[in-house]
Amino acid sequence: MSQDSWLIVGLGNPGAQYENTRHNVGQMTVDVLAGRIGAKFSPHGKTGSRVAEGWLRPGAAKLILAKSNGYMNTSGGPVAALCKYFGVPPERVIAVHDELDVPFDAIKLKQGGGHGGHNGLRDIAKALDTPEFLRVRVGVGRPPGRQDPADFVLGPFSSTERKDLPVLLEDAADACEGLVESGLTATQQRFHGRAAE
Repeated sequence: MSQDSWLIVGLGNPGAQYENTRHNVGQMTVDVLAGRIGAKFSPHGKTGSRVAEGWLRPGAAKLILAKSNGYMNTSGGPVAALCKYFGVPPERVIAVHDELDVPFDAIKLKQGGGHGGHNGLRDIAKALDTPEFLRVRVGVGRPPGRQDPADFVLGPFSSTERKDLPVLLEDAADACEGLVESGLTATQQRFHGRAAE
């Protein structure tokens, strides 16, 4: 596999009941990317995933977009299997996930660091034996009042949020493309100026 291949994994849970929840915003983002590169997801049995492959443009890096068939907290096995199968090192893995600590409608990017209680990130770091993969943190904000964060992320977006969701997903897809084409620092500068840290 070319050294220019990147693995972009949209984190989420399988099944129709989770499809439009905050926890699945990562999978929604890779759907946007698949549309941009004209690729469709198909089962990839060896890795327990659905995969779509394509190029941003002729001569550009190859994108391997993936969604695990399993639940969020078991994301690591499929990601490690995809890295092995496609020959992608951890530093060219981008995990796209929901982030409670980022306000809705904002995007933050980082490489490495802790998992902040996010079970999908925890499992990927364990399976790859390193936390040094890239993360596109798609802001979903904190739950209102005393609502349990787990219930909040497994719930659907509010009607107000749904109006802005398409723009948020396009931004998240732009952030993924930015990481591939411009690197972390340049892409952080582009997105982090939009909202207060």
